[in-house]
Amino acid sequence: MKAIKLLSFLVFFSYIKCQTLQTSLLHAVMQNIKSQNYLKENLRDITSIMVAQFLQKSTYEEVQTIVTELLDTVEQCKSLKSPESPLECAHQLMTTFLEYICSNQGMVEKHMFTDCCTTNNTERLECFLSYKKDDMDYREIFQIPKPEQICEMDKENQMSMKAWYGYEISRRHPFLYGPTILTMSACYETAVQTCCQEENKTECLQIKLDPIRKYIKEISLRHHHLCDIGIKFNHNVAKAVELVLLTKKQPKANFSEIAKLTTDIKNLHKICCEGNAVACTLGRSQLMNYTCSKQVTLSSKTTQCCEQPEPFRGECIINLENDDKPNLSPLPLRRFTEDQSVCKQFTGKQDSFLEEFLYEYSRRHSELAVPVILRVDTIYRNLLGKCCTLENPWECYSRGNEMFQRVVRESRDRVKNHCGLHEKLGASNFHDRLIVLYTKKAPQLSVQELVVFTKKMADAATKCCPLREEQQFICVEDSAKLILGALCRRHEAEPINAGVGHCCDHSYAFRKPCFDDLQVDGAYLSPSLSCDQVINLKEDLCKAQEEELQIAKQKLLSSLVKQNPYATEMQFQSIIVDFLHLIGMCCHAEKSEKCLQEEGSKLMKKCQSLLED
Repeated sequence: MKAIKLLSFLVFFSYIKCQTLQTSLLHAVMQNIKSQNYLKENLRDITSIMVAQFLQKSTYEEVQTIVTELLDTVEQCKSLKSPESPLECAHQLMTTFLEYICSNQGMVEKHMFTDCCTTNNTERLECFLSYKKDDMDYREIFQIPKPEQICEMDKENQMSMKAWYGYEISRRHPFLYGPTILTMSACYETAVQTCCQEENKTECLQIKLDPIRKYIKEISLRHHHLCDIGIKFNHNVAKAVELVLLTKKQPKANFSEIAKLTTDIKNLHKICCEGNAVACTLGRSQLMNYTCSKQVTLSSKTTQCCEQPEPFRGECIINLENDDKPNLSPLPLRRFTEDQSVCKQFTGKQDSFLEEFLYEYSRRHSELAVPVILRVDTIYRNLLGKCCTLENPWECYSRGNEMFQRVVRESRDRVKNHCGLHEKLGASNFHDRLIVLYTKKAPQLSVQELVVFTKKMADAATKCCPLREEQQFICVEDSAKLILGALCRRHEAEPINAGVGHCCDHSYAFRKPCFDDLQVDGAYLSPSLSCDQVINLKEDLCKAQEEELQIAKQKLLSSLVKQNPYATEMQFQSIIVDFLHLIGMCCHAEKSEKCLQEEGSKLMKKCQSLLED
């Protein structure tokens, strides 16, 4: 759906085209990147992306030096004439790169790769990947230099704008796919060239670079999430996600085409997630060539994307809105719950049979989010596993459709309740409620982590809940899978508790309902704190901005819940209201610190009563 999709690249590219680029500049950029051998033309930039994503602490100059040495070493990359050469080049570059790192003791020590270099090739790559740090959850994308600096850099041509921007993005987003970085770098370079000719460079750059930064931030989250699924769950789960996405996007395509593309995309994701930017770029280019050669059978909406040159074409197709849903007969779907031979098909070719069910269900339910469709798939898979062992399996699995409707209805009800609470409480109080709930579920997280995590959930509700019901449903589910995915990455790095671990590991499809249902972690014993350790009544609160004061309030709320998770919400809110009133009163007093200490004694007594309850 347009209103809730990740910044559609068609819309984005149209924006760049119409408002950022003059016609002559757009033509120049497209001619510059249009090449019979796209990989050969961009090999240096792609290799730079790979190096920067693994060696995140290296400077731009260091990365360029390494790239030069790598390309000079790898014979397969010196001539990309035969059909096999590009793939050979990609694999040889990665192998040579890892060997290059381990042969340089200074580099090993700087990036703390000692343990990786003592393992064999397969384990070595996995080890290097584990050291990649995606910090975008905790800080903004790097600040671009001032307009005058950017334009001076471009004017002096000391370095390629595209290469520099690609380096900066790569080291801060090590799981962002190489072809996407190439596309965004090309857009950045062209926007800068345009703005540096304008009188008001600052305003121009702000308008034209904000959509690029927003797209990078959001698509990087999604790429990292896809990589997590492939690592944490078996290949069937990752493949199921791709099949649903592809079928929703191209519901007119037949099953055999969707099945082939799903396998190709799953394999491509694996390559991209392993950090081989050259193989990733080559694979995507080949996949998009195939897609554009099958426009009639896949989707009529790809035409406008297929007319674009690389690298824009690939990003355009990936972010293309779903094709119009065809007028489909219910019969093909009914055969999965009404046909007498279901168990024979299920036991004979289980994977293929279940994939076809997922395909038929997805193309008829484009209004459902991916996790919801996967819940239906899980229910069906478990149902057949149980029914097909019975004497009369048909009586058992014929209830399938009723079960599908129930799981969708329950998912909808959860979203309705979530958004109903958001509307009733308002954004700020809704955030407070989330802090209370998730401090109870995961008290091992620091108060800072809890504030940041719940703010993402609150912001998602603010974005999604005002939408129409159908859009609201997809938006909430889609946002939750990414936010909870980030929480599960945090758990993977440093285990939180058994409940969180179960929700993260047990079922990808039911991850959100699992977290919704988590209760107080009864096994957690909070360090005993006094009220003056929990409540900060220092004079510096009077200098805090509104946002800083809100964070202080939320940290206090989380600390109180940790101390007594079984206290009532009224008890928590009473202390928070008194805290804010005290700050408001004393910060306007002549002697604010004295006021805080004297008047704060009542608040401390109320706090002590809560801690002793």
